[in-house]
Amino acid sequence: MAESHLTELSFSSLHLPEALQKGLADASFERCTPIQAQTLPQALAGLDVAGQAQTGTGKTAAFLVAMYARLMREPPPASRSLNAPRALIIAPTRELAVQIHRDAEVLGSHTGLQLGLAFGGVDYEKQRHHLEAGVDVLMGTPGRIIDFVKQKVIDLRSVQVLVLDEADRMFDLGFIADIRYILRRLPDPQARLNMLFSATLSHRVLELAYEHMNEPTLVRIEPDKMTVDRVRQVIYYPSNDEKPRLLVGLLKHMDPRRSMVFVNTRRAAEEIEGLLRSNDINAEAISGDVPQRKRLRMLRDFHEGTLAVLIGTDVASRGLHIPDVSHVFNYDLPQDPEDYVHRIGRTARAGTEGDAISFGCEEYVISLPDIEAYIGRKLPVAAVATDMLPEIVSPAPLPRRHFGGGGGRGKPGRGGGSRSGGGGGRGGGGGRSDRRRTGGGGGGHSSPRPPAAEAPVAVAPDEASASGTNGEAAHEAPPRKRRRRRRSKRSNSTGPGTPPAPEAT
Repeated sequence: MAESHLTELSFSSLHLPEALQKGLADASFERCTPIQAQTLPQALAGLDVAGQAQTGTGKTAAFLVAMYARLMREPPPASRSLNAPRALIIAPTRELAVQIHRDAEVLGSHTGLQLGLAFGGVDYEKQRHHLEAGVDVLMGTPGRIIDFVKQKVIDLRSVQVLVLDEADRMFDLGFIADIRYILRRLPDPQARLNMLFSATLSHRVLELAYEHMNEPTLVRIEPDKMTVDRVRQVIYYPSNDEKPRLLVGLLKHMDPRRSMVFVNTRRAAEEIEGLLRSNDINAEAISGDVPQRKRLRMLRDFHEGTLAVLIGTDVASRGLHIPDVSHVFNYDLPQDPEDYVHRIGRTARAGTEGDAISFGCEEYVISLPDIEAYIGRKLPVAAVATDMLPEIVSPAPLPRRHFGGGGGRGKPGRGGGSRSGGGGGRGGGGGRSDRRRTGGGGGGHSSPRPPAAEAPVAVAPDEASASGTNGEAAHEAPPRKRRRRRRSKRSNSTGPGTPPAPEAT
């Protein structure tokens, strides 16, 4: 951490418990960052805090130190059960929860307090057994926490410390109803220490703070200007055809040790991953579709430097603390100016400097005026030189995603075809459904068949053998015809569309 980013306030002057001071020494923490210097004295005095701070400014250590100090100085409630955590930390993403847990292990290694994790995607039974055995500090995402609460795996009635991290991200991801559900099951705000941190203290975040906290003290650290000042920014204006070549050329020319490439859609992230891999650049795309174990492995490899390029949308730009990012590439300019600052802030952590390269392409350059107005400056323009546009190897096209539909070009569906039409697709054609009357849904390229008559028409035996060569209709038609002949003899009448019964021989 750069010395210029630290304040004069030292952790030793805060009179923290000895076990906690040992953990701070293990983490080599001596002086506070601005967010720590302004929030720790308030929180250590028992006051609720709502702080504006971005990931990488030291806020995680701020609320962990205040939490540990509170838990070590106050005894647990007398009515606390074995499965009741004393502190609850809620994060919007699984990756952020894991990072908080990692930091908590270091700072609390001498406290004797037990830590627990609750997030979706992996190790459900393992998490369940661990929490049932009892933990002091629970860190997790809203969905899995609610799941364990409803199953009575955990009891939240003894929580002494509550932390909401990346509160604005909770709103963005639609978690606010889940957050309110959890908060209503905690003790009264006056009976616990409450800390909320957010990149922006918007009206909706402040409403949440005043509703579920005890008159919180507002602490605003303005990181946006500091971040912009420390990042060397430049923008290129490539055509859409030049964009992939320019990205490959810049990456090979700069040889960045740890870079992040931001795009606006998950599909684009997958395409860029294929492009870079086809051109011998070690890159992976992170998204919600990636299995949790693979996501954690990717973040670990990127953190350790074995993965050179991490590609993602703005979901990946929030809540992930990855130090020493050398370059940030805005392959697609973000549509929200705040997201631009969040993106480039990945490369200017803890007082360091970095480079942010943006592409003002034909599709997304419309966002540029709003971005420049938000950061209060014009982005320096760089020319797209010919030597920056190498010949590239185009990746294989990604398979098209089909949502529903049939099996395509006559391929049978997973559940088999119907008697009146072709087989349905794996995603939703054929089988025993109304599609039997409409032709079964043969696939994206086949033309729709007209609906079959609801009352099948009896045919002669030779016609049945000619028309039903392969299908089950050839075997099932004769019993239907015999039944209809018997009915016609009894009634001596015919219905519409049914031929008269044959004459007796």
